[in-house]
Amino acid sequence: MTFIEKLSCAWEKNNSLVCVGLDPDTERFPSSLRDVPDAIFQFNKAIIDATHDLVCAYKPQIAYFSAESAEDQLEKTIQYIQTEYPDIPVILDSKRGDIGSTAKKYAVEAFERYKADAVTINPYLGFDSAEPFLNYKDKGTVLLCRTSNRGANDLQDLDVGGMPLYQKVASMITEQWNFNKNCMLVVGATWPSQMSEVREIVGDMPFLVPGVGAQGGDIEALVKAGQTANGTGLIISSSRGVIYASEGDNFASAARSVVVDLREKINLHRN
Repeated sequence: MTFIEKLSCAWEKNNSLVCVGLDPDTERFPSSLRDVPDAIFQFNKAIIDATHDLVCAYKPQIAYFSAESAEDQLEKTIQYIQTEYPDIPVILDSKRGDIGSTAKKYAVEAFERYKADAVTINPYLGFDSAEPFLNYKDKGTVLLCRTSNRGANDLQDLDVGGMPLYQKVASMITEQWNFNKNCMLVVGATWPSQMSEVREIVGDMPFLVPGVGAQGGDIEALVKAGQTANGTGLIISSSRGVIYASEGDNFASAARSVVVDLREKINLHRN
């Protein structure tokens, strides 16, 4: 099963466009976990067990693991999801982007070492930096297009031949890079008008949508702007707003409550 097929099944099975971002910051863990040797994995496991029937994907952010020399716990987290909840795809959020020979190693890292179903990458080095990822036909390549951060317009709105750069990126990926039908775009929740423009360019290509929750993206606006005709097409990611809903021992049940609420709010506006 390809990543896109797996994602489509998860959308339908759990009636959900919600993705939980796994950004484990040990300083925000409950005190009962802070001296546990594999605290990051145990934290992630509790969140996953509490939300697996409510989501369409999980998105571990690699920096939160590598900063703690906890790559083994990242591997263990992904393996746990794929063993216990194999219908839920895993997107490795690493935003890789480098020259072709190095990109090949990053693709091996994502798809062979960590065995992620998809990975985020930066397209700004051009096609040769993306090709090693795209060549994994059954895996997903999620390319930055219009990001959710405040400084996104510093570069992404620059005029290139009569259109903003983010639209040029969307067109190029759709027309030239998506030869294996395994591309997705990162389009931030904080820019619903731009999201609508990108949707017009790319058709039914899925969007990974950060910026809900802590970054304040408007749920109704983003769903109406980004959904496809069948009410899918979006992976709406919330990280800190979910996993730190409580910093006490009830953090997993609190996370579940937030995801239940988020799924309901999103589904109100789906086609």
